[in-house]
Amino acid sequence: QVHLVESGGGLVQVGGSLRLSCAASGRTFSSYALGWFRQAPGKEREFVAGITASGSPSHYADSAKDRFTISRDNAKNTVHLQMNSLKAEDTAVYYCAARDHKPYGPSSLFLTDHEYTYWGQGTQVTVSS
Repeated sequence: QVHLVESGGGLVQVGGSLRLSCAASGRTFSSYALGWFRQAPGKEREFVAGITASGSPSHYADSAKDRFTISRDNAKNTVHLQMNSLKAEDTAVYYCAARDHKPYGPSSLFLTDHEYTYWGQGTQVTVSS
């Protein structure tokens, strides 16, 4: 069982930055592929960024490319999402997710929410214009 807790959300102006963090419990964090998803009001949850258990490669939704960076710190059981040049349309609840890489391998990426096993409670990001 893995317990995920997000932090770092808040209110920021257009063009600003936020760094989301997700702390995970458990001793097998390095075995988990990790992802960030978001859900805006009235919309379905969507993939934002993902990183493999091995730490590379990572993958981004088109909306996040060149603005967001996902990273992981296995020593601290933490995954981060650095968000720069924020836009009003980035406003959403952001969720981190985790799954064991098996049986696909430590370099496997997972891009859809149904592929993930564990979810955090979410953190609100509001970008004001």
